[in-house]
Amino acid sequence: MRGLAAGRVRLAYELHRSSKHDPSTRLAKHAPILFLHGFLGSKRENRQMSRNLAKELARDVYALDLRNHGDSGHHPKHDYMEMALDVESFIGQHGLVRPTLIGHSMGAKTALTLALHSPKLVYNVVAVDNCPINLPIGPDFLTYLEGMAKVEQHTVRTHAEADEIIRQFELDPPVRLWLLSNFVKENGSPYLRLRVPLDILKKAMGPLGDFPYNSGNVTFQGPTLFLRALQSNYIPQSSFPLISHFFPQSEIVDMDCGHWIVQDRPKQFQEEVVRFLQKY
Repeated sequence: MRGLAAGRVRLAYELHRSSKHDPSTRLAKHAPILFLHGFLGSKRENRQMSRNLAKELARDVYALDLRNHGDSGHHPKHDYMEMALDVESFIGQHGLVRPTLIGHSMGAKTALTLALHSPKLVYNVVAVDNCPINLPIGPDFLTYLEGMAKVEQHTVRTHAEADEIIRQFELDPPVRLWLLSNFVKENGSPYLRLRVPLDILKKAMGPLGDFPYNSGNVTFQGPTLFLRALQSNYIPQSSFPLISHFFPQSEIVDMDCGHWIVQDRPKQFQEEVVRFLQKY
């Protein structure tokens, strides 16, 4: 296998195999699915849903860690094109043919970027509560980074100790649990280690509000599903014309929940994704 191109990060992943896996099959319905998490997330949060989709759709599902997240490597550049090129490199390394991309939030914009950058590489896309517009990151995410930095300043042995510190930021229990999943045990050490580079991610707040394509003739003609959370503002109605421009074969489905659709509405999420993917 050839080495990675300069600037590319080798992405950690979990492979959830279909029970009906047939490596000789090249039909689209048997093509693999790549599942991309959101900011400060990891492959772990999509583990159960990846298993469910692999079973119901009879397709292999790769849950990835994007750069500077989970078990993947760190790199000072953190924007959507860089992450999209990492995923493109992953597809090539593993010999995947026209995969489906499912991405939440940061992962959604990464998937949409790759679809526009390399439209022949991707079969279809499910974008979960994000879309191809410039929209500044909300202040909540800076609070998350501050809370994690506060924990990192202390030497803690358990997630319970870390939770006592991060409680000061008045975050909901599910949010605290999600943030604290980024603290892991170091081999041979009794203390928790933060596995994400806060300095890099804090600098990325600007780029993560952007989208690398603003206009022009670039489009993705493959089927694209946008799942829109009605209790968040990541897919405002004003974005619909731009969505149609970049992704003319798209549909938008509203879901009455907050930004974390996969966790808040897992049954409805799975039903919508299965319905969409089984059509093609």
